[in-house]
Amino acid sequence: MRYGVQGGKCLRGFLVLESAALHGLDTDSALAAAAAIEALHAYSLIHDDLPAMDDDDLRRGQPTVHVQWDEATAILAGDALQSLAFELLCDPALGDAECRLALVAGLAQAAGARGMVLGQALDIAAETAPAPLTLDQITALQAGKTGALIEWSAMAGAVLAGADPAPLAAYARALGLAFQIADDILDVTGDSGTTGKRVGKDESAGKATFVSLLGLDAARARASALVQEAETALLPYGPRADTLIAAAHYVIARDR
Repeated sequence: MRYGVQGGKCLRGFLVLESAALHGLDTDSALAAAAAIEALHAYSLIHDDLPAMDDDDLRRGQPTVHVQWDEATAILAGDALQSLAFELLCDPALGDAECRLALVAGLAQAAGARGMVLGQALDIAAETAPAPLTLDQITALQAGKTGALIEWSAMAGAVLAGADPAPLAAYARALGLAFQIADDILDVTGDSGTTGKRVGKDESAGKATFVSLLGLDAARARASALVQEAETALLPYGPRADTLIAAAHYVIARDR
C-alpha cells in the first residue's frame, strides 16, 4: 500500500488543500480528505495497471505493484487503499457528521458506477468496439475516468466550509479534461524516462484519443481553451484563486 501511494504529482490532494485554503480553512482541517483522495487514486492506478486492465509494468518511474510483487498482492493492496480512503473521511477533524457524510457520499459517487469505474468500463469496451469513439464519447468517457475524482477534489474545500461548490466544480470539469488531453499529448510526444510510465501505448492499442481525433496542434489548442475556462470559473474568488489558476496552467505544461 505504501509503495503504491508514493511518488506522483499529488494533484488531487493538492486541490483538496488549496480549495480548503480558498475558504479560509487550514491544512489540518482538510488533510484527512487530501490523504483520502490520494489513497483512492492510488488504488485505481494499481488496479488499472493489472494485466486484465491496461497491463502496464511501469508507474511513477518504478515497477507497477503487480510486477513488484504479484497480481493477488496488487488486488489486495488496491482494495485496502480504497477502504482506507473512506476510513480517512470519517476523521472528526473534517467537521461534523453531516459534512463527513457529504464527502463520503460524493467520493463514492465519483469513484463508482457513475464516475471513475464507468469511465474505465467505457474505455475497456472501446477497445473492441466496431468503430472508434467520437470526440463526444471520449469526452464523456474521460469525464468519468479522470474528471470525476478531480472534480470531487476541487469541491472538497467548499464542502468542508459549507460553501457553494459550483464555481469549483466548473473549474474542475475544465481542468480534468485539460489534464486528460495533456496525458494524450504526452503519450505521443513524451518519453518513459520523464513521464514515469510507458508512452505510445494508446496508438499501439488503436485507441481513439483527443490527439488521434483532433491532431496534435488542435489538441493543444483545446487544452489551452479549457485552461481559460477554468480561469473564468474562478473569477468569483479574485486573487485568492491565483494558485489554482497556476495549477491549471501547470496541468497542460507538465512533462510527466
